[in-house]
Formats: sequence, structure tokens, C-alpha cells
Amino acid sequence: MIKLEKINMIFGEGTPNRNHVLKDLDLKVSRGDFITIIGSNGAGKSTLFNVISGNLKPSGGKVTIQNQDVTGHPEYRRARYIGRIFQDPLLGTAGKMSIVDNMMVAGYKGFKGLKISLTKAKRHYFREQLRSLDMDLEHRLDDNVALLSGGQRQALTLLMMALSKPELVLLDEHTAALDPRNAAQVMDLTTRFITEYGFTVMMITHNMQQAIAYGNRLLMMDEGKIIIDIRGKEKEALTVDSLVKRFHDIRKKDFTTDEALLT
Repeated sequence: MIKLEKINMIFGEGTPNRNHVLKDLDLKVSRGDFITIIGSNGAGKSTLFNVISGNLKPSGGKVTIQNQDVTGHPEYRRARYIGRIFQDPLLGTAGKMSIVDNMMVAGYKGFKGLKISLTKAKRHYFREQLRSLDMDLEHRLDDNVALLSGGQRQALTLLMMALSKPELVLLDEHTAALDPRNAAQVMDLTTRFITEYGFTVMMITHNMQQAIAYGNRLLMMDEGKIIIDIRGKEKEALTVDSLVKRFHDIRKKDFTTDEALLT
């Protein structure tokens, strides 16, 4: 479904601040994958998402989605089939618009005017969808989204994403800014929507336990490269301790190799 070939991302090329963030990165994502991605700050996780979503054009390499080369396609062209949810709950919704108008924008394409297109049937449908969130939002259709809590806004963003039915969902630490209760509720909704709609998902998290518990495949990034790619039964057998050990073993091996090259 998605293929990244020899992706490089360099910031500040030709300057003293040159930063090679992604380094000859290769990745193939199959339809139905739920991939969790971990790595330290600066490993290149969000930059990877920016390249996939079209927010950034790579310095080198090729991005293919459904056998189509989209390397040069800007973000707005890819938004038709990619849904992205950010860490900040404020980024996924329009705060000055009502809940129902936000849902109209997400769920319907090509309509002429929000109020004209909003039929009784659609209001009922949206109300029932909101009821499924179990946050009492079904009674607040006409409230501005700015009045909602962070957890409610992130849950609404998830619902809007589901209504738009993207080919690929990018979850960029989407529970990190929430308190534990709301984070758990949003993750429950996330897994429910993934199961119901059969989404292909990539999820960045700093929580190793979460990375192990969710999905069918786990990637670990370090210094712009994918250094661990575990899936299936191997992933099911993972523990935090075994994952940390594997990371340190790779780091130790790389250090030994670099040291040998210098002698």
C-alpha cells in the first residue's frame, strides 16, 4: 500500500546547522497494518509522518501510495486518503465552528453550504455517532468546539477521521497531552474505530508498553533509521525489558563497528 524507498531528509543543507534527519530509510506498509513507532526525541518519527503526509518533500528518495508515485504531491492532495491526528487536541478541529459543522466538513465532500446541506437525517446520524463516544456530546451539536475539553476534542477528532474514511491513519502521539483517564478513553475509541473500519494505521508513541500492547507490528527508530522491525508472534512475545535489551545490543554492535573502522 505504502512504500518508502531510500528516503533522506536533510535540513539546512550547505549550512553549519545541517541536520540529516532521515537516512536512506526504507519502509513498506501493507493494507491493514497497525504499526506502532517508538524512538527517542530527534529519532525522526514526526519527520517520517511529515514526509508520508506530504507536509515535507524529502531531500531524496521516493514515496509510493497504492503504486502511485506521490513524492512531489503536496499535503492537500494526499489529505484525500490520509488522516492525521496530532498530539495537540486543538489541531484536529475548528474551535470557532460548532460540533455539527466540524462533522459536516469531515464527513461530506463537495456540499454547498453547511446549513443548507444539514438535513434532519444527517443531524440524527451525527447525534448517534456522538452518542457512541459516551461523552454526552450528542446533546451539544450546536456548541462551538472551543467549549470542549481536550479529551472531548481529541475524541471528536477521532470520530471525524473515521467519518472521512481515509486509506491511512497517522496517529502522532495523539494521547500524550491527555490525562490518564482521557488518554485511556481515547485509546479505547482508537482501537474500536480501527477494528470497525479496518484502517491501516501508523502510531507514534513514547510509551513502550503501549507500543507493545497495540498493533501487529512495531518499529523502533534511532538517528533517522529504522533499527528494529518486529511483527506477528515475535511482537506478541515482546516485553519492555526484552525490547530495551535489543535496542542496547544494536547500539553496542554499532559502536563496536564504528570503533573498528576508526582503528
